[in-house]
Parts: sequence; C-alpha cells; structure tokens
Amino acid sequence: MSQSPEAAQNSQANSTLKLLRTHESPKLERIRHTMSHVMAMAVQKLFPKAQVTIGPTTDYGFYYDFDNPDPFTPEDLNRIKKEMQAIIKKGLPVIREEVSREEAKRRIQALGEPYKLEILDSIPEGQPISLYHLGDEWWDLCAGPHVDNTKDLNPKAFDLLSVAGAYWRGDETKTQLQRIYGTAWETPEELKEYKRRLEEAKLRDHRKLGKELGLFIFADEVGPGLPLWTPKGTILRSTLEDFLKQEQIKRGYLPVVTPHIARVDLFKISGHWQKYREDMFPMMAEDEQARAAEQGFVMKPMNCPFHIQIYKSELRSYRDLPLRYAEFGTVYRYEQSGELGGLTRVRGFTVDDSHLFVRPDQLDEEFLKVVDLILVVFEKLQLKDFRARLSFRDPNSDKYLGSAEDWDKAENAIRRAVEQLSMPHFEGIGEAAFYGPKLDFIFRDALDREWQLGTVQVDYQNPQRFDLQYVAEDGSRQRPVMIHRAPFGSLERLVGILIEEYAGDFPFWLAPEQVRILPVSDQYLGYATQVRDQLREHGIRVQIDADSDRLPKKIRNAEKAKIPFMLIVGEQEQAAGTVSVRQRHGGEGGSPTVTELIAQLEQLNSGT
Repeated sequence: MSQSPEAAQNSQANSTLKLLRTHESPKLERIRHTMSHVMAMAVQKLFPKAQVTIGPTTDYGFYYDFDNPDPFTPEDLNRIKKEMQAIIKKGLPVIREEVSREEAKRRIQALGEPYKLEILDSIPEGQPISLYHLGDEWWDLCAGPHVDNTKDLNPKAFDLLSVAGAYWRGDETKTQLQRIYGTAWETPEELKEYKRRLEEAKLRDHRKLGKELGLFIFADEVGPGLPLWTPKGTILRSTLEDFLKQEQIKRGYLPVVTPHIARVDLFKISGHWQKYREDMFPMMAEDEQARAAEQGFVMKPMNCPFHIQIYKSELRSYRDLPLRYAEFGTVYRYEQSGELGGLTRVRGFTVDDSHLFVRPDQLDEEFLKVVDLILVVFEKLQLKDFRARLSFRDPNSDKYLGSAEDWDKAENAIRRAVEQLSMPHFEGIGEAAFYGPKLDFIFRDALDREWQLGTVQVDYQNPQRFDLQYVAEDGSRQRPVMIHRAPFGSLERLVGILIEEYAGDFPFWLAPEQVRILPVSDQYLGYATQVRDQLREHGIRVQIDADSDRLPKKIRNAEKAKIPFMLIVGEQEQAAGTVSVRQRHGGEGGSPTVTELIAQLEQLNSGT
C-alpha cells in the first residue's frame, strides 16, 4: 500500500514522542487523577452551586461530571483553567484521610452533596473509606492514587478540552450532568504533541471523511446509530466481504444465511436473554398476555444460536467435523444514544461471523487456523501494529456460565495457541464473554489509538445448553466444542477505522472508485466511454467525469475524491489508442495502451 506524504510525515512525528496511556504509567495516573481534583476544586470555587459527582482518569487524561444550573461555556473553561493553574502554584499538600462510613456521611451531609452520598452508599462494606484533601481548602471521596503536592503538577502541561452531556450513573432516566474533559502530561512537549494528534484526528474523522467521500449517511427519519450506505460505501463493504469470502472458501467454510429475528426462547437457551437483555431491543409480542409470559420475538443480538440450530438439524458424525459455518449476519444492539459514535458504535451492524463445531482433539489445530486467517486479513489491510489480548474470566464474578473446569480448558487452549505462535500478548481478566474466553486483537492506529478488531472465542457452554452431539468413532454420543470467530468484527466499525487509518486514501484494491477518466472536452466522451467499458470488463471500478469543467478542475476534483488513477484522454490519446495516466501518488504514469494499463491495474487488484 502506498502512503501519502502527509501520512508519512505524521508517522515520523508519531514515532518521535511516545505518549503513554494512564495505565502504562503510574506517574501519569497520579498526575491525571490529581488534576481531576484540582479541576473540581476550581469549578466549585468559581461556580458555588456546582455539585461534583465522579472524576476518573481516561486513557490520556481525566474528566469530572458536574451538576450545575447553567451550561459551561468555552469562556468558562478558560476561567477554570486559569484557576487550576493558580491552585497548582499554591503548592497545596494532597492529604489522604481514612474515616468511618458514619463520619464520611456526616461530612457529606454538611456540604449538601447528594451525589457523594450515593457514591458512599455504593462502596462495599469493609472497604476503607478514604478522603483526599487539597490542603485545607477542598476534599472529595476517592481511593487515589495522587501526587504528594499540587506543585508536582506542571501548570503548562495540561488543558481542558471540551464539555459534554452525561447522565448520572449512565442512566437516561436520571439527571443530566455536564462532563468536562481534560488532559494532563509531564511536559509541555507531550501536551503539544497530544493536541497535534487531536487535530489530525479531526482531519481523519471517519464521519467527516465518510460524508466528503460519499460513503454513508445518517438520517434523522431513520434514527440514530443506523447508517445508510451509498453506492460507493456499499462497494467498499462488498469489496471487503468478497475478499474474506474467498479466503474462507479456501479454508473450507460453508456459507449460511439466518433471519434477523427469533423467538425469545432461543436466546433464553443461549443465555443472552438472561445476561444480555438490557442491550437487546424490546420484545415484540402479540398482546400484553404474551408479553407478560415472555412469548414473542426479538431482533437478534448474536448469530451463534442460529448457526447452532443448523448444526443441530441433523445428527453429525465425527467424520463431519470440523464444520465451519460463515455468515455476514446483521445484528442489533439497543445502544444508548449517548454512546453512539459514527460507524464505530451503532445499533445495527454486520458481523463477519463464523462458528466452528469441532471435536475436542481438533480444538488446538482449528484455533491456530482461525488465528492464521485473522493474520492474513490484517496483512491484506496493512494493519501491522497490534497485540493479542487473552480475554479471560474474572474468577470473582458471577456473570459467567459453566464450570471452572470448562473455563480452564478453554483458556488453556487460547494460551497454548499464542505461546506456540510466539505472539505478543497480555491478559485481560474480566474481558471474557459470559459463555467463554476470547483471543482479541487490539490494533493501534496511525494516531496511536487502540481498537479491538478480530476475535476468536472458545465455547464449551453453548454445546451443553443446546445439547449438541456427534457420533464418535466408537459409536458413542459426544459433545463438540464451538469456536466463535470474526476477523473483521463489526464491518461498520472496521470501515470507520480504515477510513481514519488511511485518511480516506484507500489502497487501490479497496478504493470504491479506482479510476476516473477525464476527457479534455465533450468531443472525446465517446473514446472515454470505450476505455471505461474495456476497464469494466476486467473488473476495474471506473467512472467518467463528463462535466463541462476545464481539465485542471477535473483533476482537482479527482484528487479531492482521493481517486488512485486519473486517465486523461484527448486527441492524441484517441488517435494512438492510449491514455495519459496520472496517479494520486506517483505523479505522471506515462501513456500506455489500454491493454497495457489493464494488465497493470489487474496486478494492483491482485496485490502482486
């Protein structure tokens, strides 16, 4: 994949300064946590009616939620920032005080802070109640950690970024608060680089580029979180799908198609209704009696129960396994409106889903084959900077189905795979699905942001819950193991990530419009049409700019649309049966014949 000069320059800038996430640096964690307290103190000093709620760290900063009668303005953020700098320069000691629950309640009531009372009530019995003081001027309930003194914070290495709405406890039925986001660093240089990346992120924003490139839209009449794909966007999706379908055919996957809705009972067996109900769209029932009895249909949040039914439709032999069912299946999640974000968080999305039914002795081999497929996908998409996360259960949580023995077997299979492949990995305790552990691939993009893409899951629970069987070689009935896998994950999310990773400048094989023909005048539209038809016969995605604009404007329009190849045709080209090639990256490309050009473009399409 060719890289634009702008992208190359940005990559060099990114590599010169490492910006650590909060969890990667204990020092930054203390800085950012303390800075959130300094911000809350400044807000309450300037806005005495403001009540504080929670103020955690984020990957690159912090936020605090406030209940304030009036909305915060950009001018207010400037005032708050100046007050924070004054607090930092005071050199206030940061003091931890441990108190009884009763004493904490008494002090909170004296302040008239009802949100703090709710936070206090949510602290489990037996857990220490700690307060953190900024000198003798301000305090809040907090578990820490913090710096020792506000002078340990750099007044030139933080900034307040934005204000957003947030519901208390994330519940739309509760009070809407105002969330102030900030960022904090050890040095002004780190702050400057972080803000540069924020600006670059705005330029790469897939919502902005998606609109400019005509890939997808959202319509109020349709509803939030429900993208509509234009012809160009649909071509982009279809190209990704076709690539993966071909790779799956090579590996023995069998295509299936399943409905968008099913009876509630199906998801009761799988456990989704009990464990996932809040994220599902409401049940559709014929009447109130049926609704009360939970007899109705729901839009599917997952494809796996459907594939299980196909497996279960006939008795399988050990010779039939492994069975690999694959579907680009659209699923639906009732995401809260405040959590939606372009294509990366939507309510209806398509998963490149597959479910493998394997004998226990086939598990390790099949798991490695799935990982190999995911690595092939990443190589094709030029996604190189990723780590594997072993998403395991939290033994102290009760959200997981099945026995500890089954979970140990599943987790050990994943661990064996990454060790055999010598793959960089880390464990994410508590990140497992409720029915099984996962191997998740965490990708770091051009702006150093992390995204989860491909996933592979080992599942002993659904085969038990649905009583899946196969006839073993000795004639006995045995239970298969399931592997869930999705190299893309959500197709919508992947497209959003790729738009930002490539800055809309897709590699040739993926570009919705690969070639644009630019006739120098209407006189040469006939020849342009002949060239277009020849290219289309060979699978090249090509359009003609038939507008009456002058050639320089047509070139600018094609460059703005990020078209990889422009073919200029005029009197000379028509007479010689050639085209004048102009590449988006690479400048002039000579004047090949149409046949020569087709051979060149076919090589680019095949990746050779």
